[in-house]
Amino acid sequence: MEHKKLKAFPKNFLWGSASAAYQVEGAHDEDGKGLSVWDNFVRIPGKTFQGTTGDIAVDHYHRYKEDVALMAEMGLKSYRFSIAWTRIFPEGRGEINRKGLKFYTDLVDELLAHDIEPVVTLYHWDLPQALEDEYRGWESRRIIEDFVNYAETLFTAFKGKVKYWVSLNEQNIFTQHGWVLATHPPGKVDMKLFYQVNHHANLANAAVINKFHDMAMPGQIGPSFAYTPNYAIDANPLNVLAAENAEEMLAHFWMDVYCYGEYPIAALSYLKENDLMFETEVSDFELLKSAKPDFLGINYYQTAANAWNPKEGGVTLGKMNTTGVKGSGGEQGIPGLYKRVTNPAVERTNWDWEIDPVGLRIALRRITSRYRIPVMITENGLGEYDKLESGKVHDAYRINYLEAHVKAIKEAMSDGAQVIGYHTWSYTDLLSWLNGYQKRYGFVYVDQDERMEGSLKRIPKDSYYWYKSLIENNGDYL
Repeated sequence: MEHKKLKAFPKNFLWGSASAAYQVEGAHDEDGKGLSVWDNFVRIPGKTFQGTTGDIAVDHYHRYKEDVALMAEMGLKSYRFSIAWTRIFPEGRGEINRKGLKFYTDLVDELLAHDIEPVVTLYHWDLPQALEDEYRGWESRRIIEDFVNYAETLFTAFKGKVKYWVSLNEQNIFTQHGWVLATHPPGKVDMKLFYQVNHHANLANAAVINKFHDMAMPGQIGPSFAYTPNYAIDANPLNVLAAENAEEMLAHFWMDVYCYGEYPIAALSYLKENDLMFETEVSDFELLKSAKPDFLGINYYQTAANAWNPKEGGVTLGKMNTTGVKGSGGEQGIPGLYKRVTNPAVERTNWDWEIDPVGLRIALRRITSRYRIPVMITENGLGEYDKLESGKVHDAYRINYLEAHVKAIKEAMSDGAQVIGYHTWSYTDLLSWLNGYQKRYGFVYVDQDERMEGSLKRIPKDSYYWYKSLIENNGDYL
């Protein structure tokens, strides 16, 4: 639909940006921090681009005041960051590491002193290695109790200071990459185990949301989901069915559980027919039903066009593009369900991610219609090769990308969607999990590369000043 005039962004709209602990902090073994599964996984040859690690990352642990000062100068309203579980509990549970907790207390206080709302992510993939060693982490139901204990510790520490909490970041991504693609810890390929792990994560997410509400925490909590809206490549009914299958298995399978406490019927039928059904207990569904998120976090980067994929001779999971060479990725799909195909209607990044601002509007429309829940955009951004030239980074391509997506949000809000905030990925350049430092997302350039010997100097890009102007005008010029 077209509107005569677009709705204005609310005056309290959270114009923000985001990061994750492992990707920015560094100081991987300082002040009592324990090892996470990522601290070990990056040391397996071939798992990351040119063997890059987060040992130093962009040294946010020692430079957070400098980074917050840049945020304040920009006029940032909110900053989403994650807390490293192993800084709080080096062994996953037990005695609190006071030095680790102090770092985050100091960071939160610094943000609040500059009128920047902290948005805290409890879990952004860095599981304590001790829990992986003890009971295989997410593969065991024991993770639920330990995750709730960790979360309760943070809720107690930051009650009244942190108003917005993200329970799990991209549960669909860390489970698939960890147990289907073997590109994240623990590096396994076991589809049935993947579904079991995912169920445990759902239970942990629900338990933490209930704990938050039981403690009468002043604020809001919700999970963050990486949503890639699915299209049919054309009007062929089989291709439409393939897109429906993809949406059911790759989107509803998570968001229905978050918002309704139920798995989609067609998805469960598929799992049972193909001997992939996970083990459950009666109380599981009571728990899932009882947990009500206050908002749904959405990480949006791209859409996916789908075509029919026959069970016999169909495309399976192919090679991902982790090189930055456009077109180097392989076809992806599940025989009998769907296959992802190239959409000629949109452009793609060098990592073959579709650039589709309209898709964000479609995503928000779908969520609004199906779930009737406020949305916080917890990630959206463009990863590209940024070049420092004469002390500056001219990233007009990022400005164009972000501006088009912000306008799509405004259009979706005019359609009736309730969006409470927008967080770009990312604030500074940071370590990409699989792509090292070559794939840059930030408003602030950081002198760091795969040799990890950079000066770590911070240099605002052109996009930094564009976002500053956008915030000052509350997006009114769009």
